[in-house]
Amino acid sequence: MEQQQAIETTVCIAGGGPAGMVLGYLLARAGIEVTVLEKHADFLRDFRGDTVHPSTLQIIQDCGLWSAFEALPQQREQMLSAKIGSRLQPVIDFRGLEPFDYLAFVPQWHFLDLFADAGAGLPDFDLRMGHEVTGLIREGDQIRGVHATTGDGVTEIRAALVIGADGRDSRLRAASGLPVRAFGAPMDALWFRLSKGDESLDATQAVVGAGHMLVLIDRSDYWQAALVVPKGADRDLRQQPIEVLHELVARTAPEMGANVHAIESWDAVKTLAVQVNRLRRWSRPGLLMIGDAAHAMSPIGGVGINLAIQDAVATANRVVPIIQAGRTPTEAELDRVRRRRLLPTALVQAFQLQAQKRVVASILDAKGGEPPRLPSGLRWLLQHRRVRNLPAWLIGYGFRRERPTFFSD
Repeated sequence: MEQQQAIETTVCIAGGGPAGMVLGYLLARAGIEVTVLEKHADFLRDFRGDTVHPSTLQIIQDCGLWSAFEALPQQREQMLSAKIGSRLQPVIDFRGLEPFDYLAFVPQWHFLDLFADAGAGLPDFDLRMGHEVTGLIREGDQIRGVHATTGDGVTEIRAALVIGADGRDSRLRAASGLPVRAFGAPMDALWFRLSKGDESLDATQAVVGAGHMLVLIDRSDYWQAALVVPKGADRDLRQQPIEVLHELVARTAPEMGANVHAIESWDAVKTLAVQVNRLRRWSRPGLLMIGDAAHAMSPIGGVGINLAIQDAVATANRVVPIIQAGRTPTEAELDRVRRRRLLPTALVQAFQLQAQKRVVASILDAKGGEPPRLPSGLRWLLQHRRVRNLPAWLIGYGFRRERPTFFSD
């Protein structure tokens, strides 16, 4: 492959996911030259995190993009429930929370296109699709940019600051040598589509059976489904006929039994290998890691992309004034992002780890018979909206909400 001419920019962001796109837009909005690198040719991929929480809705409004967001196809849910046996138990209730009292489900490609289109109107925003970041450019201890491959060859992007937002399997995290603390997870998730039929289910919910759990997200004309399975079970399942998956779904949610046959092969099933971890340090001179690249989250609560976006806003709030003053942020200044975002990240991960241990693991360990039953005391507590508001507030708004502080228009 041919070596291309090197690109020069002020900030290079590796990864065009929610964190990378939001941060790229915010920096360009502040008049800072930014190049965002996305390895795929487009954003159109299924089974990505599609939940847009109230904290993110507030940021969209702050950015002046609310009208464009409202025009996107979306489902809004005020209540999330779990169906345990024949009982539908409301668990998470956004009603009464302010200023947004719902969770929006938006295909992630629409969300990313929203920020790509907004950024395209800014002179300092440069989004390069089909650029896969492969490594770091170093000069001594300082990071000076990244190497990337494209359909035309190999190129390098030199930058005063590199942001690693390239996901839980981040190449930049591996290249940086930053130490990771892993917490583990008892499960993985198999994602697939289920057509809608005459089933009695009418809202996003988790269906709990003996040994299995099926999450159903209402996408208007189909269900986006996730079958929660024991960690590593995916490999053995894929060696069996697809009818085994049909049987598992029908056993867990009998209402969906007539819908599963549209899944013709394992090619239609994607696997999320669940990880929960975080970096002990998020930065080196000239490099900052954010989002899943800094802290992979469990899918419990669907909060991962929203924490990543909070990281992006916190990053912009701290680096914009420094770069506008004509300086490159020092490592100590970059570490302020970690110090700001560590508490909310650790608290949400602690909540997820307890839910994995006390709820998910107990469901997966059940062998036959009746599905687990909620303790009567917990059922009584969940009758009260204020109790159901607590998990809604934690995953919807959380601690240390971030809002852009450097523009007012």
